[in-house]
Amino acid sequence: MQFENKNAPMSEWNLPKRFKSESGEVAYNVLGEGPPVVLVHGTPSWSYLWRHVAKRLVSDWSVYVYDLVGYGCSERFESQDVSIRNQAKILRQLLGYWQLQDTAVYIAGHDIGGAIVLAASLLEGCHFAKIALIDAVILSPWITPTTQHQQKYLECYRTMPIHIYEQVALAHLRTAFYVEPDEHTLKTYFKQWQGMTGQAAWFRKVEQFDESVTDQMEPMLPGLQIPIKLLWGEHDTWLTPDVAKRAQVTIPGSRLVIIPDAGHFSPEDNSTVVSKELTSFFNAT
Repeated sequence: MQFENKNAPMSEWNLPKRFKSESGEVAYNVLGEGPPVVLVHGTPSWSYLWRHVAKRLVSDWSVYVYDLVGYGCSERFESQDVSIRNQAKILRQLLGYWQLQDTAVYIAGHDIGGAIVLAASLLEGCHFAKIALIDAVILSPWITPTTQHQQKYLECYRTMPIHIYEQVALAHLRTAFYVEPDEHTLKTYFKQWQGMTGQAAWFRKVEQFDESVTDQMEPMLPGLQIPIKLLWGEHDTWLTPDVAKRAQVTIPGSRLVIIPDAGHFSPEDNSTVVSKELTSFFNAT
């Protein structure tokens, strides 16, 4: 069954395929041919974040891109489970649906997408050949002060007049970029969060941010036996490069690369370098 997400962003980036998960329909697409690479976005973005990276990877890989439930073009509804733990379960379901569960999958996760990938591996039993973690949620604490404030005063934010809420959310979104986005790009990221349904979806995800899942996984990280690469925006103010250095120490054998001229949205700010680093990592024997 197809559905219409009236808050789905309108852009040149299109996810025409659908998978019905237990928590709502997932919008996805598969680009190119070759070994599988899966790209998992975070918050408050959607798969649009990967558009430049994906276009550079398709010459060598089958690139699987999708929107997390509650985000982008995927389904959203009241009381939907959009937690990191549940998103990891959905990723496992997707890998099965794509018939990739027994395949050497290369995967990259950005922001909470990184935690989702790790949870899929460590808690859901998914097998990945290599994992790239980009400005990723890996270690606690990771909830930003702005989001902590929203969690503390959740009802106030949920009932805030729409025009005020939108300015607050848009101002927060802007801080994810180091390179000032053009108006079209910013609107494409933000459209999913506009209006009453956008406000409800924004605070639905905020309410479900929970550092207990990363606390649970942290003791397991030293046991990861697959290649891990950390890519981090030099000017990331949400999860600073110091977080990346902590993660590198926690995950033995992991390699850290700092992405110049990039903030938290490094695949947007500097897609050329991010693409180059992913290509070299996934191609390395």
